Amino acid sequence: MKSPPQSERRSIFRLGSKEYDLAARTHVIGVVNVTPDSFSDGGRYLDPARAVRHALELIEEGADIIDIGGESTRPRGAAYGEGAEPVPPELELERILPVIERLVRETDIPISVDTYKAAVAGPALASGAVIVNDISAFHFDEAMPRTVAAADGSAILMHIRGTPKTMQIEPRYDDLFGEITSFLREGVELGRECGVRQMFVDPGIGFGKNLLDNLRLLGGLSHFASLGCPIVVGPSRKSFIGAVLDLPVGERLEGTLASVVASIFRGANVVRVHDVKQVKRAVAVADAILHASAVTQT
Repeated sequence: MKSPPQSERRSIFRLGSKEYDLAARTHVIGVVNVTPDSFSDGGRYLDPARAVRHALELIEEGADIIDIGGESTRPRGAAYGEGAEPVPPELELERILPVIERLVRETDIPISVDTYKAAVAGPALASGAVIVNDISAFHFDEAMPRTVAAADGSAILMHIRGTPKTMQIEPRYDDLFGEITSFLREGVELGRECGVRQMFVDPGIGFGKNLLDNLRLLGGLSHFASLGCPIVVGPSRKSFIGAVLDLPVGERLEGTLASVVASIFRGANVVRVHDVKQVKRAVAVADAILHASAVTQT
């Protein structure tokens, strides 16, 4: 498959009742983890009512999309111990469906479900979610692209090396950008063959990458424009920020903001974060600089 040039990339995406021009400004995904063990906020929003309240707060702060996850992908390693264990689809659904069902009654903001399992994505889409955020870019579950297409859903396709349990065990690349681009292109091709009409790509910051890999990816996001899809980046509170600043998860806001702004200047269309209010302010300034620069150049 030959990817369309950057000039032909679609920028108008219809997500539920919302229409977003992804070229007009940087859009923000707010994260809601309905899990007991996520690396940043595990257990805080396991109660569905509390998760809904948090999602509505993120929307009030300016989130364009809410991403709801029912299984942690916390990696194995020195920072997080043995890492998160996979959970059965039934438990994942038990955690996320009450949140999705209530949110779609209370807001028209698009809902994304963070899962790599078609058995979870199908019921979530039927309950009102409109995006599947698949950390495996359709590689873990061959039924996923058809499940998304059957519901006329959209997909965020992320790169991962290995599995959440193994991804941070001495990750190595011979060609960082080439290997990630190839992996994502395979996912995009699968999606198009199955009829998925709207896809985003995400290089997977922190998912099977070392410190230098993550920094290089943020600085080289333009490499992924050849895939013909909007680019999503999720640097929020990640361990590479902790490594640079020598700070724990709860003190990585400034590092997150710096990473978000850097990613915008390198071509990110969407950022996925926990701290929506602060990120929205940083994004507004970065977008203003970009737009002013574009006017000056013309």
